[in-house]
Amino acid sequence: MTRVSLPSTLRPKRALLIVGTGVVVIALATVALVRVRASEDVGTPMIAAAGDIACAPSDHNYNGGAGVPRACDERATSNLMLNTKLAGILLLGDDQYENGTLSDFKRSFASTWGRFGSKLHPAPGNHEYNSAGAKGYFQYFGGKAGPDHRGYYSYDIGSWHFVALNSNCRAIGGCNLKSAQGRWLKADLASHHNKCTLAYWHHPRFSSGRHGDEKLADGFWRELYAAGADVVLVGHDHDYERFAPQDPKARPDPARGIREFVVGTGGRNHDPIDRVDANSVVRNDQTFGVLEMTLHKSSYEWRFAPVLGGTFTDSGTASCH
Repeated sequence: MTRVSLPSTLRPKRALLIVGTGVVVIALATVALVRVRASEDVGTPMIAAAGDIACAPSDHNYNGGAGVPRACDERATSNLMLNTKLAGILLLGDDQYENGTLSDFKRSFASTWGRFGSKLHPAPGNHEYNSAGAKGYFQYFGGKAGPDHRGYYSYDIGSWHFVALNSNCRAIGGCNLKSAQGRWLKADLASHHNKCTLAYWHHPRFSSGRHGDEKLADGFWRELYAAGADVVLVGHDHDYERFAPQDPKARPDPARGIREFVVGTGGRNHDPIDRVDANSVVRNDQTFGVLEMTLHKSSYEWRFAPVLGGTFTDSGTASCH
């Protein structure tokens, strides 16, 4: 059963996720998009997630919404979630390019990922803030985007606690532990004692991709680590990468460390990976797709599912702290 602390302005629909085609690059990381399929365990929820998703209709690769093989493939990624029993779909930011306007959300995102209505749990990206105050984003998602246009909120799915954060730090007064968001995060984690906790936002704290590590997200990582959080999902870099559990100083920590997935594979385009961060385990920069997660009471399973024609995948299981 899913318990959500915020009102929804979107109607429920079936969930869907799509992954693009391309060559596999396996080394240390994977990319940003998550879907969860039905489990045989009764009461075991499934989720999906990805970021960096929908092209603007004015994009030369939009192609009437069909996209091209290596760009604007948001319909294919969303189709992966059709006929799939999902408890939630996490949006990891840059949900609508180029500027997150309401008109582009209605013309592009709505006909693909928007089909899943109330199952969507968004986080804003930097492209949403290309419009002043991310106005189009908050207008489109309404109460699903959190209260008071802050862009951060929390909810539960099954026995898991989920925290959506806003990594556009300069636009909302900061992300450090003394900021309004930092204080809210500390209080939220202190008031929830779930066995398993997952947090997500847009800019990766650690990444081998084009944008690299985002130091402004350090406060998030420190607070989540102190509270014993298990998983972080992010986007921004248009690739897939999986990290081994690590502490705030990027030191391996299999006992208490947080496992981060970069899932920027929602369909927009691919960016090359030309460096390797510490603790990066798997990487791929040529495949659109979804990261599927099955949420057990004290553990989780993951699998990256590529769009039709893709061959790259990544899977595993881990226990919660």
